[in-house]
Amino acid sequence: MQIAFPLRIDQNRRTATTDDATHVRDMIEQLLFTAPGERVMRPTFGSGVMQLVFAPNSPELAATTHFLVEGALQQWLGNVIELRGVIITADDATLRVEISYVLRATQESRTDTFQRSAV
Repeated sequence: MQIAFPLRIDQNRRTATTDDATHVRDMIEQLLFTAPGERVMRPTFGSGVMQLVFAPNSPELAATTHFLVEGALQQWLGNVIELRGVIITADDATLRVEISYVLRATQESRTDTFQRSAV
């Protein structure tokens, strides 16, 4: 069992826990939506993907962001997941990131979608 994200107290008044697959999903979400420089002790942690919410769409920006996300996932979570694919979509003020990966510990294939809005 792993500590749940976001940190919270469960019905037994203890730190909430989660299974390993959900913990990996939580780690991916933290990596995606943390801006580089946001964490004092890990200034390179993060992907910078939230900048897309306010940026004008262009093929160049989409390609750059795709490579940034892939690089961040491989750098910070490469020992936990085997990345299979990343799809990034920015519609108006909503950003969607779909990630396909395999959990290295169990060889389970997963596809998770993460979404954030500027509002």
